[in-house]
Amino acid sequence: MNSVAVVVLNYKGIEDTIECLASLAKQTHQQFTIVAIDNNSEDGSVEEFKKLEKQYGNKLHTIYNDKNYGFTGGVNTGIKWATENDFDYVALFNNDAVADKKWLESLLNTAKERNAGIVTSLLLHRDGKTIDSTGDWYSSWGLPFPRARNEPTAKAPAAGPIFGASGGASLYSIPMFQKIGIFDDTFFAYYEDVDVSFRAQLAGYQVYYEPAAIAYHKQGATSDRMPGGFTVFQTFKNFPLLFIKNVPASLLVHVGLRLWLAYTLMFGRAVVRGRGWPALKGYLASVWLFWTSALPKRRVIQSSKVVSDDYIKKLLWNDLPPDQTGLRKVRNLFGKKSD
Repeated sequence: MNSVAVVVLNYKGIEDTIECLASLAKQTHQQFTIVAIDNNSEDGSVEEFKKLEKQYGNKLHTIYNDKNYGFTGGVNTGIKWATENDFDYVALFNNDAVADKKWLESLLNTAKERNAGIVTSLLLHRDGKTIDSTGDWYSSWGLPFPRARNEPTAKAPAAGPIFGASGGASLYSIPMFQKIGIFDDTFFAYYEDVDVSFRAQLAGYQVYYEPAAIAYHKQGATSDRMPGGFTVFQTFKNFPLLFIKNVPASLLVHVGLRLWLAYTLMFGRAVVRGRGWPALKGYLASVWLFWTSALPKRRVIQSSKVVSDDYIKKLLWNDLPPDQTGLRKVRNLFGKKSD
């Protein structure tokens, strides 16, 4: 039986996907199936996938979605297929990335050794000189961000437990998904991986970072194909959802007041930069989803958590994200240099 299903989502990026699949085919661990999903690209991707099916044979299983379900809905298609076919793990891998030959072997060995629910990679920028991600942080300001982004590769952290895993190159336990649920479709794209990691932490699963699992990412290749304002809309919609669903009761005020300030200042900056309309639409969407989705899900998540609030508090990045220079200046006006 295949132990791992490697899910690769394609949306109008078949040239990147072809290169991605070629790197996966060279993995030292070969007990896996590639699950390639096309999110209704309508750009000739289907015809190319038909060729790839002949090339890779039983190693490749393709799924053709009838519309663009976003990152969450797209990868959920693959996760559901892997679950129905009795796989032990599912790995998510960005189609605009290529994998080192020991990428999957390193993730799988660590997952087994550490009994981890999620294991994430050392995800480098395509030139290999700087870091894209070594996992994710969730800050005490309610702002998620990639760990060690843009640091030199030589400064990559050592292996160890972390808060969250990047959905671009990580391994997930199927039994964990069966316990906490799969990706939340209301996110559509952006920060859905932080949401899954947060839910995993609350349910008592370890999230681990393994630097021996290396992948190289063409950052922004997928986002560049999305319509203008897409990222802004998703960000303003998803920040409140992430907060409401997952932050434990005793931390709601501590984190919430900071998030409110950050969110307000970010909204003002979006307006100044001519992105006020997608930011407003994102905010309005978050208000609607607060009542219809986030609050009902919060009740389930918080009622079933098995770790203490203090445990979660210690996992948080106790400061602003490094790239929030403007917000840091505003905070420092009040004489507070750190959180």
